Amino acid sequence: MTLLKHKKVAIIGGGPVGLTMAKLLQQTGIDITLYERDTDPEARIWGGTLDLHKGSGQEAMKKAGLLQTYYDLALPMGVNFADEKGNIITTRNPTPENQFDNPEINRNALRKMLLDSLKSDTVIWDRKLTGLKEQNGKWILDFENKPNATADFVIVANGGMSRARNFVSDIEVEETGTFIIQGDIHQPETNCPDFFKLCNGNRLMTAYQGNLLVANPFNNGALSYGIIFKKPEEWNNGKGLDFQNTENIAEFLLSRFSNWSNEYKQLIRSTTFFVGLPIKIFSLDKPWKNNRPLPITLIGDTAHLTPPFAGQGVNIGLLDAFILSDNLTNGKFETIQSAIDDYEQKMFVYAREAQANSTKNEIEMRNPNFTFQQLMNA
Repeated sequence: MTLLKHKKVAIIGGGPVGLTMAKLLQQTGIDITLYERDTDPEARIWGGTLDLHKGSGQEAMKKAGLLQTYYDLALPMGVNFADEKGNIITTRNPTPENQFDNPEINRNALRKMLLDSLKSDTVIWDRKLTGLKEQNGKWILDFENKPNATADFVIVANGGMSRARNFVSDIEVEETGTFIIQGDIHQPETNCPDFFKLCNGNRLMTAYQGNLLVANPFNNGALSYGIIFKKPEEWNNGKGLDFQNTENIAEFLLSRFSNWSNEYKQLIRSTTFFVGLPIKIFSLDKPWKNNRPLPITLIGDTAHLTPPFAGQGVNIGLLDAFILSDNLTNGKFETIQSAIDDYEQKMFVYAREAQANSTKNEIEMRNPNFTFQQLMNA
């Protein structure tokens, strides 16, 4: 605690990485305030489940004293690899030996678990950061329509599109050329029974002619899925899809799935809400700024936005929190900046590796000849 004694630490962003960072520092007695743009703890986080890996995400949970709670809330799941005709080619089931390697947890359940572990006044809700500046040896945090705040040290964890990143890096976020359309179906056993039966209690993955489908039938009462494909060239000219028009999205997907079996078409027709996400990346090819006016660093997607094709995104973010929190509290560093420098040097190594693996998988998955055998090895 010595480095941060009598220091006020601000964490920007209440995702899994920011909340875990807050827990790891707070449990050593450090004064932490986390600012989150969501209006309250009940704001729903949309998206698929997360799986925390041994050696990274689970290490952070263990250090936070939350590993068993994670196991209690998470669900070990197998994978059904299917073809476009609805035939199960092979199934990979969890075993007693590997069931806790990376069980799936709902994003909202993970957030609640982390929030419940913090002091009640740790998170300040409804705080959208609009500006950050140095003044009289303090960071001044400006929020939209809210009073500003001050801090001695800022840890930025508010996502891949964070504006506060500019204090640390000039590198811009870029699109990779891949697009994901995501959907949720509540009560899937009733609303898309044939596809739900095809899953048979497992996640399901299918690849055919440049379309990759990944589905999870158990995401807090909903079936969540993503359809991944190479972004059409014409979309670069402003001719993309209107995601306010659900029928338009369904028609687009059904045209791509015209040669797929009815189970998949039922899945698409049963979806009442779609989200479209261009895949983006934040390169680590150039070093970060070394002339920062006050202690500040990045963790999670803000530090190393990574395509989601190697299961590493949240896990390397949690590894960030594990390493940085340890550096700040283990008594081995003389200054906050030296603790930050050591963390960033280590992070660049494992984050670059994760990005390279993800990019390799992404390129393979977009290939029209990509098969389930490759998928199993991805």
